[in-house]
Amino acid sequence: MTSRTSTESLVELAAEAYVYGYPVVFDVSMISAFMHQGFGSLPPTPFNRFGHSTKLATPDAHFVSVNNDTVYSIAQVDLSGGPVLLHVPDTAGAYYVLQFVDVWSNNFAYLGKRATGTGEGDWLIVPPGWAGTAPDKVRGVIAAPTAVISVVGRNACDGPEDMPRVHALQQGLTLTPLDTATHRTGLPAPDPDVPEELRFFEQLRVWMAAFPPAGPDQDHQEHFQPLGLLEEGLSPYVNPDPALVEALTEGLAAGKARVEAASNPPADGNRPPGAWEINPHLFDYNLDHFGVGTIDSPQWKIADRQASYLVRAATARTALWGNHGYEAVYAHTFTDSDGKQLNGSRSYTLRFEQPPPVESFWSVTMYDTPDYYLVANPAGRYSLGDRTPGLVHGEDGSLTVVIQREQPGDPAEAANWLPAPKGDFRPMIRLYTPGQAVLDGTYRLPPIVARG
Repeated sequence: MTSRTSTESLVELAAEAYVYGYPVVFDVSMISAFMHQGFGSLPPTPFNRFGHSTKLATPDAHFVSVNNDTVYSIAQVDLSGGPVLLHVPDTAGAYYVLQFVDVWSNNFAYLGKRATGTGEGDWLIVPPGWAGTAPDKVRGVIAAPTAVISVVGRNACDGPEDMPRVHALQQGLTLTPLDTATHRTGLPAPDPDVPEELRFFEQLRVWMAAFPPAGPDQDHQEHFQPLGLLEEGLSPYVNPDPALVEALTEGLAAGKARVEAASNPPADGNRPPGAWEINPHLFDYNLDHFGVGTIDSPQWKIADRQASYLVRAATARTALWGNHGYEAVYAHTFTDSDGKQLNGSRSYTLRFEQPPPVESFWSVTMYDTPDYYLVANPAGRYSLGDRTPGLVHGEDGSLTVVIQREQPGDPAEAANWLPAPKGDFRPMIRLYTPGQAVLDGTYRLPPIVARG
């Protein structure tokens, strides 16, 4: 290998492979974690069953940028044995979304209030290349790009007192294989004898082969051949050439640096200090698979496929299993209106002169850095939004959120308090079914302002 290709070019190729392959490695790793450990209150759950959260997310859910507005119902669906029938209950007008994600982290279908309404129905999820006949009375067919997919369900929940309603909906959400064919019980396993420093590339090799991407991406994979990523059978990383090991480890570090830089880009000099990073097109890297509830339009696609790989990796790193902008928009900031890093040693305000323009609802959630996990606090409040009871508005209808570590002494400020950690933090605003002013950029979120 190294005789045909210089070490320098192998390092660059390995860095490209890391950026390209990070989403599938991270996604499949999260699928495995869900099936074996669960996420927070979501229990470990086997294939083709929904795992239901029994409460809104708390800091014990170690998942990047997990939301605290909706209650999760998540299923890892295996289609290796054929189609699976999904039953969806009637939510009686309440917001919900079922998001369908392939193992490359592409959102390829949606069911829910925005996409298909809130009525009851059955949907058939079919594997790649399926050419059968759907049963009578199904509302539609959802064609999966990969043989394993994630279905990420979110039911809006207005707090603990609303959980009985949500729990009843969860019980009505079911998956049933269409026939009795045997489905796999686990994910393809990387070779355990591969050394830890090469584990990423071994995972990528195995999972690329098990879950082929769309045709154009398969063509792109061909140029990773010098790295051994297309080798079948015995892993090339068990007893690799030392020069290859050196190139892969250097490339891994370089690829990680690129993803981290893309995940936290430097401030745009043309943007005012403290402006929120908001990009309705963060999930536009899906270029090939558009099913029920998606919008197949150039407006919602990244024009440059090569550029889409870095966007996809950075998005997986910071917001895995997030929605397209037309379903929900996410905005975050690391700095205040003076351009200084947000930190729990200071007190801040976030003043909304008017509510953000949304068709469903909005919230602001607190996360730590660098993990982007929810922040534990004595009040047990991890987010705040238009559904939070007891908020105190100004006479002009404005809302001032107080962000600080300690609970404010003033009762009105305490009602509007979003607890912060003692160190650096990154809040995120979510706008569910955002209005056009959000999507076209004419609406601007207010900056966070330091007090004192």
